Amino acid sequence: MAPWDSLMTSSNSSIGQLASFYLSGIPGYEDVQHFISIPFCVFYLTGLVGNCTVLHIIHTDKSLHEPMYYFLAMLSFTDMGMSISTLPTVLRTFWFDAKEIEMNTCVAQMYFIHTFSLMESAVLLAMAFDRYVAICDPLRYSSKLTPQRIVYIGVFIIIRCSTVLPVVLVRIPTFSFCHSHVLSHSFCLHQDVIRLACSDISFNVLYGLFVVAFYWGVDSLGIFLSYAFILRSVLLIASRGGKLKALNTCVSHICAVLVLYVPMIGLSLVHRFAKHSSPIIHITMADIYLLVPPVLNPIIYSIKTKQIHQGLLRILLSKRIGLAHT
Repeated sequence: MAPWDSLMTSSNSSIGQLASFYLSGIPGYEDVQHFISIPFCVFYLTGLVGNCTVLHIIHTDKSLHEPMYYFLAMLSFTDMGMSISTLPTVLRTFWFDAKEIEMNTCVAQMYFIHTFSLMESAVLLAMAFDRYVAICDPLRYSSKLTPQRIVYIGVFIIIRCSTVLPVVLVRIPTFSFCHSHVLSHSFCLHQDVIRLACSDISFNVLYGLFVVAFYWGVDSLGIFLSYAFILRSVLLIASRGGKLKALNTCVSHICAVLVLYVPMIGLSLVHRFAKHSSPIIHITMADIYLLVPPVLNPIIYSIKTKQIHQGLLRILLSKRIGLAHT
């Protein structure tokens, strides 16, 4: 048993600011965790560079200053937020074996991880609405999605997602933690922390269910309904080429939705039906949920969206020409 395990499983309870938690790497692979950190570094670097590139392309190419690409910029921003939220503790755990994290730091990390996750879902809903208007009501697309309304949507998403979590997170420092303080992951998640509490966590559990239903549930329902109307409109298009062209504009967004929701559903199922399975399964599912979307989204949009693909090629060619002249 590791030193912190024996310390944290002692009978003495800790409350509030006195409590610290201990992050976990991958159980059983502590001797090679420096090598395990390499793919994590590659994922983080790929995600950050990819999303920065997408933001740069949208910012510098005036022809991309349209609703669809503004929403894509929001998605890249939230992806970067998700990556940066977990980056410090993950790399610190694997590189330096520094696993202790203070209560306030843990609560702050929980806030940013869950907030950016909610923002990602909300942005995908906004993008689904954008595709719905573009396909079902194209003549009024520009009048419905004006730059001012897009700003309003962005501000609404930020307020909606950033104000819901403090209600439960401010309660965590008041809890008593009288058992193990070892978390299951190399970052702090709300459901992972409250399971260690000896206090009454009923409010946190019920409020968590409310957030899942009212945020994730409403967002996923809105996305589903948007595509139901889109599919109905596409089926009314006479030509086969027209149908394929309309659906092709949705492929990138559908992939982004699947990249976020499939790991999230998988993680929920593992927590619900495989509580006693190997910890590696839980760790892997959580890592996929938080690391894969920021990596795959810029790749998907770079491949499937012609304008982003062309912008990326311009950047690569300009650098190659610059190197040739040096």
